[in-house]
Amino acid sequence: MPNSNYLDLQRTEFRQAMARLGAAVNIITSNGPAGRCGITATAVCSVSDTPPTMLVCLNRASAMNQVFKDNGVLCVNVLAADQEALACEFAGMTGVAMEQRFANPAWSEGRRNVPVLNAALTSLQGRITRVEEVGSHSILIVEIDSIHFSSEEQDSLLYLGRVFHRLPLQERVVEA
Repeated sequence: MPNSNYLDLQRTEFRQAMARLGAAVNIITSNGPAGRCGITATAVCSVSDTPPTMLVCLNRASAMNQVFKDNGVLCVNVLAADQEALACEFAGMTGVAMEQRFANPAWSEGRRNVPVLNAALTSLQGRITRVEEVGSHSILIVEIDSIHFSSEEQDSLLYLGRVFHRLPLQERVVEA
């Protein structure tokens, strides 16, 4: 068994490596018997298009972890570049209480009363069909049953090197 100094080094190096892996910024929301909540997350990706399925990774130490599991439903709100302040708010960086985070009129109720960010690039709602516990995180497998797209094209918000970045929307080339 490796000693704890080696494991600490591995953990530190792994975190440094992951900081170099750019990712879309999302606010994951839920509502149900355990209450309404939301967090900022980058560990989100597609799994399958048949059926439409995503995975969301949540830190097991997060107070919101059990809330998501107990509610059994969530929404992945993919953020636009101008929504960095919301990302900070839902990351807990501003000290704003959970209920106050949803006081903004930018939110509406989606299927099963899950909060949906109206101006998100896209919002994907679904139910948690499986949970895997891996190390420090819970992997939530989510079957998507409702998708909403923003009515306007916008730049994306990315997280890379432990800071937010704007990814400009490139002009689309339409072939004749």
